[in-house]
Amino acid sequence: MEHFFKVIKKKDGKDISKDKRAVQKVKREVERAKRALSSTHETKIEIESLYDGVDFSEVLTRARFEELNADLFKKTMGPVQIALDDSGFAKNQIDEIVLVGGSTRIPKVR
Repeated sequence: MEHFFKVIKKKDGKDISKDKRAVQKVKREVERAKRALSSTHETKIEIESLYDGVDFSEVLTRARFEELNADLFKKTMGPVQIALDDSGFAKNQIDEIVLVGGSTRIPKVR
């Protein structure tokens, strides 16, 4: 969401981060884009009348999404490492790790 707030500010000079309605619209579309990028390489974020009657449209690629969220993806390895340490197994003794939750569909997390 922060990325798109910056894009909007750069394009239109408008800070929408304090506008609750606009923030909710961006959040809804970003969630939709996250799901879409699990199965496609790019998606278009389109929001009609985001603020003051202004429409917003921007393409987001999976590569850019992964770049924006790299720090969050790295954090997913913490719990995996803890589980590995707690199990007493070496990495070469484990064939597969199953993660659960919506974000585990993101190819980079997989």
